Amino acid sequence: MSFKTIIAIIITIALTITIMQNPEPATFTILFVPVTLPKLIMLTSVSVGGFLLGVLVSRPKRNRYSNHPYPNDEDEDNDDGSSSTLSDEDREYIS
Repeated sequence: MSFKTIIAIIITIALTITIMQNPEPATFTILFVPVTLPKLIMLTSVSVGGFLLGVLVSRPKRNRYSNHPYPNDEDEDNDDGSSSTLSDEDREYIS
């Protein structure tokens, strides 16, 4: 098991114990509206929301451009069909 997996398991166990120990109802104000909910539901929803927000924020960005290291470099062939960027030694090695 990796270190990250062990930490995730420990956090999940601690969160589950904390949520299960708080079943009594409480009054929360959500957008200026008082709502009476069990703490269990509120803790679970906040935990799931925080997890989803963390996943969305930590996703790698998509590149707008291709992953090609040289986007403007195109293979141009000479009259003999060989690539212009290869040396004579490279051509001999390939063939």
